[in-house]
Amino acid sequence: MQTNNNRLYRTRDGIVAGVCGGVAEFFGLNVSLVRLMTLILILAGGLSLWVYIILWLIVPKAPQRLNE
Repeated sequence: MQTNNNRLYRTRDGIVAGVCGGVAEFFGLNVSLVRLMTLILILAGGLSLWVYIILWLIVPKAPQRLNE
């Protein structure tokens, strides 16, 4: 599977909004690790929830693949 890492997109198969999946694809990280770190930062009272919401609003959803 070839991914296009020059743009940040929300994944279509995300749990909530696809933000963590998109960030994981963009940086080449494990999506579970990104989700865990996001959860820890949200529970710690950081600004992670606000960053997540802002990314949800401004990052476009990944385009449909032609072979799906």
